[in-house]
Amino acid sequence: MNPVKQEHPRKALTMTSRSSRPQRRGSLIQALASPLTRPTATTDRTAYSSWRRLRAALLVLVCLLIPAACAPGASQSQPDSDAEGAVTLRVSTWGNDSRIRLTQEAADAFMAANPNIKVTIENSEWGSYWEKLATTTAANDAPDVIQMDESYIAAYGARGALLDLDTAKDNLDLSAMDPKVLDTGKVDGTLVGAPIGVANFSVAVNPEVLEKAGVPMPDDKTWTWDQLADAAAQVTEKLGSQGVYGLDNFGSGAAELGAWTRQRGEEIWPTDGPGVSEETLTSFFDYANELVARKATPSASLQVENITAPLDASLFATNKAAFHLLFHTQVSAFGTASGTEMKLLRIPAQTPGEPKMVNKASMYWSVSARSEHTEAGAKLIDFLLTDPAATKVLTTERGIPAIPAVQQDVAPLLDPQAKIALEFSQSVAPELVPPPQVTPANASGFGGEFTTAATDVLFGKTSSADGAAKVLSIIEGMK
Repeated sequence: MNPVKQEHPRKALTMTSRSSRPQRRGSLIQALASPLTRPTATTDRTAYSSWRRLRAALLVLVCLLIPAACAPGASQSQPDSDAEGAVTLRVSTWGNDSRIRLTQEAADAFMAANPNIKVTIENSEWGSYWEKLATTTAANDAPDVIQMDESYIAAYGARGALLDLDTAKDNLDLSAMDPKVLDTGKVDGTLVGAPIGVANFSVAVNPEVLEKAGVPMPDDKTWTWDQLADAAAQVTEKLGSQGVYGLDNFGSGAAELGAWTRQRGEEIWPTDGPGVSEETLTSFFDYANELVARKATPSASLQVENITAPLDASLFATNKAAFHLLFHTQVSAFGTASGTEMKLLRIPAQTPGEPKMVNKASMYWSVSARSEHTEAGAKLIDFLLTDPAATKVLTTERGIPAIPAVQQDVAPLLDPQAKIALEFSQSVAPELVPPPQVTPANASGFGGEFTTAATDVLFGKTSSADGAAKVLSIIEGMK
């Protein structure tokens, strides 16, 4: 089982920066309606993916900036059932066939316990999910219960499209959740998302590749980024003739930058304290280029090819890389694809022993502020998060359960790889630092914008310093 977004854990989203983003609602709508230049999917998958996600981001902005499309944070006083007393809840999700099957099984258990409530699941793949949600929200036809992501929750929550879940406490009890985890579902102090699970950005390791290369398993309580570079370069030196690399990719992911920045006492989107500096960004890009120069990672072109490949065809999933950075619950998908039991390590630190890892909500359950069935929606979320009839079906499918008692309940049901993920999460929990704020409302597309700028640096089209200046401009444009 893959606990987090099995369809592709290495997603990137795109949105134009403020310098090129229309500022007025009319110009936004005009921009969306105008024919965007569409890349050819077969010849430029990265550009094609960015095109689709740019359109999705524009849809979100257009739809959510139309006042009639959204209500205040609490729902209007509307009936919670039809004339016969029956309620139909529409639930939106993204994910693969396994997620759909398990979610339906949990929904069936809920319906058996609540015969007056019918649940219909509307599933989409990641890219089209956000386009569809933006469109239905604008049409006042959003699903009642919405599977929400960290990169979009502020875009919807800050504009009143999501219910204040504190108003639903009679049907949704989240008191058993760690307050620090629960707070990740707040936007401007309002709880608009119930965290489903947690994930830690970490390093997955293929122990069989390390053994073949004669490279010892690193001590993740003390290792540094320089030691990761050394170990990865050694693997490539020993096994490169077989197409094996030490680290499959580095330098174009926003999560990588977030970890690097936090270890230097900065944040990409700070609430208190300094934002990311040009010096930190330059050092990040310099390190990425050093990895390529030492052949610790593949060339820029192979890295792009690897990132855009299906998960089961990627280097790490085919036993062609020793290390891979990921949110730790994704390790199950790689273990299944590779046939190898992968291990998990803390991310390297810039100061030994200080990785400054955080909990990230794997995803959230939200309720539409315009739903006519908010009580039933809250009741469903409570069931999915706390009732054994659901939790023992879903286990870690959407992340390590955010409620500690549920973790204990599902532990005996997990396969060996999923148990490794659960035990890792529990082992690092005492060391975690407070998480940053969720991605701001105007910055849902930062990941894709950053990837584009970072890829130019990896390909040598621009210097580390110029890449850093570009990223700072992107950040400023999204504030």
